[in-house]
Amino acid sequence: MGSVNVRNNKLLLDFRYKGIRCREMTMLEDSVANRKRAGAVLKRIEAEIHLNQFEYVKHFPNSNNVKKFTEYDRMTILKESTESLKVIEFIEQWLTEKKAEWRPSQLRTIEDILNLYILPRFGEMQISLITKSDIMTFRADLVEGKSFAKDLSASRINQILSPLRVVLNDASERYEFVSPWKSIKPLPVNRKPVHPFTLDEVLKILSFVRKDFRCYFLVRFFSGLRTGEIDGLQWENVDFERRQILVRQSWVRNKLGPVKTKTSLREIDMNDLVYEALTQHFKLSNGRGFVFQTSGGHPMNNKNMSYRVWYPTLDILKIPRRNPYQTRHTAATLWLASGESPEWIAKQMGHANTNMLFTVYSRYVPNLTRRDGSAFEAFLNQKMKGE
Repeated sequence: MGSVNVRNNKLLLDFRYKGIRCREMTMLEDSVANRKRAGAVLKRIEAEIHLNQFEYVKHFPNSNNVKKFTEYDRMTILKESTESLKVIEFIEQWLTEKKAEWRPSQLRTIEDILNLYILPRFGEMQISLITKSDIMTFRADLVEGKSFAKDLSASRINQILSPLRVVLNDASERYEFVSPWKSIKPLPVNRKPVHPFTLDEVLKILSFVRKDFRCYFLVRFFSGLRTGEIDGLQWENVDFERRQILVRQSWVRNKLGPVKTKTSLREIDMNDLVYEALTQHFKLSNGRGFVFQTSGGHPMNNKNMSYRVWYPTLDILKIPRRNPYQTRHTAATLWLASGESPEWIAKQMGHANTNMLFTVYSRYVPNLTRRDGSAFEAFLNQKMKGE
């Protein structure tokens, strides 16, 4: 029960709300009549509290307690909603919000990880109750292959854990609970060494490979294009006048979409070999649609090309097998070997800076001084004449 008290000859209402003692001054002077009025107000307040209809701001708009109880109510709502919020429910909302930020291929990758790994393990759990121990046990199971495909690499495990980390951190910020993702470091990953082809190997491949694929592989070897970039290359993005390949789109998972990163949007300078090969290829094609396409007008199927053309060619030439992506590394190492500027090479490759060059291709870096493609032209001409 509340009470009406007196402080400095003014009446004060003393009551409890949500288990907290509240004392609010009135402007009423201490008198029998005013005590009766204050008692009636107090009685009404307690009735509203009992009926869960009390609004603090309505009775005491200038009280410091208004802000306190507003925050209290907000935290209570957050707590109640978080206590009943399951991981699968939050992920559904999270995916809806994030879709606009991702490329279609990126969205597909994340959805696959969530459906194959995250949701089966955590989907029905309350998101605020997931602990660091839960995460570490899950990671250990991935490492040991329990209930999952065996031989997952450290890189793949880190990729699987990444959406879980983002989801938990995002949820903790929204619902104001402590994220369990603290001091959990990614598994150490040994960077895979690159296996570029030598120029002699490149020339052997180009002289032997099927004629209808020669231009395709030549462009790959001497442009540094990624697989999706060359497969998604269209004639409208080949600028013969400026001798440039404009990288604007990428063919991934049978869809034409945006390139991998912002720096992947770039202009690649065509050397003489690439320019002449594409010029001849243009004359033999209809000059529309994809530069390299099937008879049905579709982009190159990388998997089909690899097993029907690429690997058989390497086997016949007795060149150690390497995946087609090594053509990109080959371009980088040949540019480096010819003495091109790291800044120019990084721009050709679509790297934000030269750090990647010195990290991945450090043993291929000679004394670099030039800043354009002229050194590579001279390097190629010298090698070609020597053959």
